[in-house]
Amino acid sequence: MNRPKQKLALISIISIWVLSALLLIVGTNAYAQNRPQSTNLYSQVQLFSEVLYKLKQYYVTDLNDEELIKAAIDGMLSSTDPHTTYFTPEEFKEFTTTTKGSFGGLGIQIDKIGNYITVVSPIEGTPAYRMGITAGDRIIRVDDVSIVGFSTDEAVKRMRGDVGTKVKITISRPGLPEPIDFELTRETIKIKSIPYSFKLDNGVGYIRITQFSENTLTELRAALDNLEKQNVKGLIIDLRWNPGGLLDQAVDTVNEFIGKNRLVVETKGRTENKQLYTRFDVKERNYPIIVLVNEASASASEIFAGSLQDWDKGLVMGKNTFGKGSVQQLIPLSNGNGIKITTAYYYIKSGRCIHKMSNDNILKGKEVSEEDLKKESESNLQQVYYTANNRKVYGGGGIQPDITVESDFLTLFGVELRRKNVFFNFAVDYLVQHNHQFDINTEIDNKIMNEFLTYVSKNDIKYTQADVDSANSFIRTSIKSELVRKVHGDEEAYKITISQDKQLMEAISLFDRFRTLEQMFTYAASLNEKKEK
Repeated sequence: MNRPKQKLALISIISIWVLSALLLIVGTNAYAQNRPQSTNLYSQVQLFSEVLYKLKQYYVTDLNDEELIKAAIDGMLSSTDPHTTYFTPEEFKEFTTTTKGSFGGLGIQIDKIGNYITVVSPIEGTPAYRMGITAGDRIIRVDDVSIVGFSTDEAVKRMRGDVGTKVKITISRPGLPEPIDFELTRETIKIKSIPYSFKLDNGVGYIRITQFSENTLTELRAALDNLEKQNVKGLIIDLRWNPGGLLDQAVDTVNEFIGKNRLVVETKGRTENKQLYTRFDVKERNYPIIVLVNEASASASEIFAGSLQDWDKGLVMGKNTFGKGSVQQLIPLSNGNGIKITTAYYYIKSGRCIHKMSNDNILKGKEVSEEDLKKESESNLQQVYYTANNRKVYGGGGIQPDITVESDFLTLFGVELRRKNVFFNFAVDYLVQHNHQFDINTEIDNKIMNEFLTYVSKNDIKYTQADVDSANSFIRTSIKSELVRKVHGDEEAYKITISQDKQLMEAISLFDRFRTLEQMFTYAASLNEKKEK
């Protein structure tokens, strides 16, 4: 028997052992009354008991019962989906931290994809974000210790620590031949849902929602109140890189735009079936709304975007979303242990199922070919649904935007400059030389640009003139953003950064071309008709 088959057999055996223990607790009579008639589970339990006895009797060394039980549970759950997991008491406590208050760390959302801990999204304003760690980066070492094969919880333990302490992480980045190191200083990571909210130059409001945590509704109401006092003519809600969060907060934020007693989402499963409706009376908002999404918009953010689309309250723009539409329930177990079980799938008002099945295989490390992904996408797009006003929307497996817009491309030279934190360090030195003064209206002229390139060379970063030319706009914007950040704060710096954001600029242009949401819907429909032809 080869190694993979041996491992599978061992996991299966240990899984049955755990099941045996559970059944013995319940009692043989209770099981006999309720066991499914279509299976022979009880005989399998007997088989397992026999194998367990022989294993304990004859194995070459003593076996640790606690370790075997945990391996059995992990093996049993691994046959389901990647979101169904078992927690020790310490792991269970650690997991619940992410939706509460704040914690000390680096500021990255991670998931395990295959054997690799992979960055889903850096949290804005954190050490990881400032250093240029980005979605798709594989974290392979922490403080020179390999974490390949680690669980997300084990990786989190390695990366978190006391505020102010340093940690070195090594990443493998797609497109780069060698791993690269980052040294970061741990900070208190405060989970803020809406870090940015302001009025754009063309009179449109902009709100960035980074995740749905316990204060999202409160923050959204404050942001809307402030923008509406400024008489905005429309609103852009940016959900790109939003990994999701709390379902109730997603439903309540949707409430602000569609009103009371409206169906937002249904959960459908074997034991969990419920409909979630909006609860609050709110004032009617008649200005046009655009929701920006991308491939890393997941879970609760997909429910938000899809719901505004379904109720014809917002035009969705960007790229197809991630497709994380499964429902997990946290269940405490004895001795402080816990288990997270997938109990249902999300279906939004139009009937679309958000979940993309191929993601489960990818997250479990199974091989999924480009051809498989293409077939799944084509199949989803053949599924037609209708909004409240009878507009066509497409798919399942994520949210299909009304208008698709590609994102910006960052050159390898630009990646290297961000990775080595050159913009941050240059800004520090520049402001020391200029008495910490920098006018927000100052443009990055050739003099400052040449100073920066000299600084780059001194830091042993090699480049050609072609590298500079291809990344010219990005470099000048990034220099100014860092200088402004240190003198005028994060929000003013962010406004400068997004001036080079292709997807956002496309959204802004629609408000300049169309006055109503209905006109935007008509335009989007015409684009889709051209694609179909």
